[in-house]
Amino acid sequence: MEKALKKHAPIFVLPTFLAFVIGFIIPFAQGFYLSFCKFTTVGNATFVGISNYTAAIKDTSFTSSFKFTVLFAIVSILLINVLAFGLALLLTQKLKGTNIFRTVFFMPNLIGGIVLGYIWQILINCLLTIIGQPLLALNSSAGYWGLIILMCWQQIGYMMIIYIAGLQNVPDDLIEAAEIDGAAKWDILWKIRVPMVMSSITICVFLTLTNSFKLFDQNLALTGGDPNHATEMLALNIYQTFYARAGMQWKGYGQAKAVIFCALVIIISLVQLKATRSKEVQQ
Repeated sequence: MEKALKKHAPIFVLPTFLAFVIGFIIPFAQGFYLSFCKFTTVGNATFVGISNYTAAIKDTSFTSSFKFTVLFAIVSILLINVLAFGLALLLTQKLKGTNIFRTVFFMPNLIGGIVLGYIWQILINCLLTIIGQPLLALNSSAGYWGLIILMCWQQIGYMMIIYIAGLQNVPDDLIEAAEIDGAAKWDILWKIRVPMVMSSITICVFLTLTNSFKLFDQNLALTGGDPNHATEMLALNIYQTFYARAGMQWKGYGQAKAVIFCALVIIISLVQLKATRSKEVQQ
């Protein structure tokens, strides 16, 4: 039976492999080539070398969106992981109704990004109107913190589940031994629980980082990059360059930005994979 599976495995893998090549590899290769071209469609591309990349690097809107994304990622990583870890600690204390609370906190992660964006746009605009402040479309600070709040509300429950899984794997005998030896709860937290769940912390930090860099739907629905591109993140900047501007030069220009963005996400993912494996080896 095992020999037959090995013999016929390529036949079963072939349809999925062909779909992967047709749906991902070929478009990715075409997109990489088009980043060196001026074009409006694939059929009329004109090779222009690295001029698209040099223009993208010199583009102030692209660099400002990169800085905004980095600032957004730093704050969201800190807030999401601290709050998610705190909730995970609370919901692993054998309290009544913990399963209900886990479900409630996880539910925002199931809502689509566009829907979330419009929901929070309405809520924050109502609040700003009540306190007499400019609306999101005119207030870059409110737009920034609105995105942070939206991201936290959506992602905390998901990260909480990962932290709960890590905390539940901490041996009870180890905790009991520390308590018998007179260790305080604060010492147990920092010297036992946190080191034991470091792999979960690494995963959650890098997941939050990649999610922050890939944020698009929420940014488009909540602020649309307003005012004057001040709250525009990388993915939205690429979208606006490629689709919102007419002319051959803008398509290749936007494609070059997309390749740079893809390289950033790949690098972050590789660092995440390496860090996760090193933590597993240490444990």
